[in-house]
Amino acid sequence: MPAIRARWPGCAPADYPRPVTPEELAELIRSALLQASTDGRLALAEEDIPATIKVERPRTRDHGDWSTNVAMQVAKKAGAPPRQVAEVLAGTLEADLGIDGADVAGPGFINIHVAAASAGELARTIVEAGESFGTNTTLDGTQINLEYVSANPTGPIHLGGARWAAVGDSLARLMVASGAQVTREYYFNDHGSQIDRFARSLYARAMGHEAPEDGYGGQYISDIAEQVRHDAVAAGEPDPVTLATQESIEAFRARGVELMFDEIKERLHDFRADFDVFFHEDSLHESGAVTRAIQVLRDRGEVFDADGAVWLRTTDYGDDKDRVLIKSDGQAAYFAGDVAFYLDKRRRGADVALYLLGADHHGYIGRMMAMCAAFGDTPDVNMQILIGQMVNLIKNGVPVRMSKRAGTIVTLDDLVDAVGVDAARYSLVRVSMDSNLDIDLDLLGSHSNENPVYYVQYAHARTRNVARNAAEHGVRRVDGFDPAALDQQADSDLLGVLAQFPAQVAQAAELREPHRIARYLEQLAAAYHAWYGQCRVTPRGDESVTAGHIARLWLNDAASQVLRNGVGLLGVDAPERM
Repeated sequence: MPAIRARWPGCAPADYPRPVTPEELAELIRSALLQASTDGRLALAEEDIPATIKVERPRTRDHGDWSTNVAMQVAKKAGAPPRQVAEVLAGTLEADLGIDGADVAGPGFINIHVAAASAGELARTIVEAGESFGTNTTLDGTQINLEYVSANPTGPIHLGGARWAAVGDSLARLMVASGAQVTREYYFNDHGSQIDRFARSLYARAMGHEAPEDGYGGQYISDIAEQVRHDAVAAGEPDPVTLATQESIEAFRARGVELMFDEIKERLHDFRADFDVFFHEDSLHESGAVTRAIQVLRDRGEVFDADGAVWLRTTDYGDDKDRVLIKSDGQAAYFAGDVAFYLDKRRRGADVALYLLGADHHGYIGRMMAMCAAFGDTPDVNMQILIGQMVNLIKNGVPVRMSKRAGTIVTLDDLVDAVGVDAARYSLVRVSMDSNLDIDLDLLGSHSNENPVYYVQYAHARTRNVARNAAEHGVRRVDGFDPAALDQQADSDLLGVLAQFPAQVAQAAELREPHRIARYLEQLAAAYHAWYGQCRVTPRGDESVTAGHIARLWLNDAASQVLRNGVGLLGVDAPERM
């Protein structure tokens, strides 16, 4: 079959239509404003023209492919009614090769109709960009230290920790896609009383006793205690239970914490949440970092001594009371470790220290932001804190209360064992992390359109099946591409959703809201399934391969690429078959 040229009359190959995306339209509109300002049609100074112009998909498609309200934004400064400003802009936009028409509606909206060839050209852009489609430079040059999960090393990762793992890893992927340099960091709370209780719980279980009243229970304590004993004997050392009590507890502490660390790291890796840095709280105290950080704050005049203790004057920065750094007994307060850790992050080059914390840390935000300000940094800029709510599992309409292994909590392993990594990650990210989340295990295990992860993954698998069928029927992308052949409403609808992906990625990264990608993917899956029901990629019977079949293969593969890129940002697989 001869290659098909784009139907763009009178144009040389270099003049073939460019894809008109929302970003491209925003630039066209801004250029139109600048042009009208320069030639005197609008009395606008350059600084009055918005740097970013919002372009949206109209709710009613009869109103066009895209719409903007920029005329109403600038009308006052232009000294003209919004509709008059809109008419000036519409006339300029219509002169562009990729625009079929621009209508003024209502008080000053501009509804824009994109030429079919320009709209369709997006399919080629996506396919040729491949994995890079959707990436952007909005966070270029920004170094972000992202801390998430950071569970105490005293037990398996609970459901809240699983949510932070899924959200944190997805957020890191989004910020990297937006140009940031991201350090994924896990903070091991291995300094303080919780480790003492953990060691005593291991010792008690090994001795056949009940766990201490303030200790930890669950089968995992027995498993770790048994492993500590086994490892000691295998290494030619005494069985810890034969040692004096305090010596035995220290042996269980040293090896037990190490085993718990290793298990947490392994579970997170299996959950596709890998970290660049595992930072130990204890190292801040052993290295003198706490003392040095307090001295920095003292030199800045932010620290004072009272009642035998050392205090940080956080009330100067909006906290409800000043905070103890060193207690009157000479021991560092827990907050002192946070102070030293933040300074350590900044000195390692982080422009932004971003923390994902559980709901029980909500009352901690004030002192953390005050500490940030005490170092001379800007709260909510250099330090950013996201609070996540808890997760409940529902089975047969009833909440799942306990883990078989952990005893008192439901764990990451329980969720993954029930529905798999893909469904677990997707369901944990799909809802804004500041909302409570109920996960219906029966729904996630179903192969139905009501199951959101199945719905999205099935859309991708369907794109791959269409591509395989196309190959069998002789429909090939190498035979050319006529973007104007994508002239059906379903083509336009699918292209419109695909065009929104880059903006969705940038916005999700900027707002720290990875759930936006999941919701976008469901919108894209719906558009693709609707398109699949209305448009054919393969010819029927003896029908010859046409430009339309080939163009729709390009569009099919473009949808496939965006689905794959999107689920990849959530750490979810894109299956070839289902």
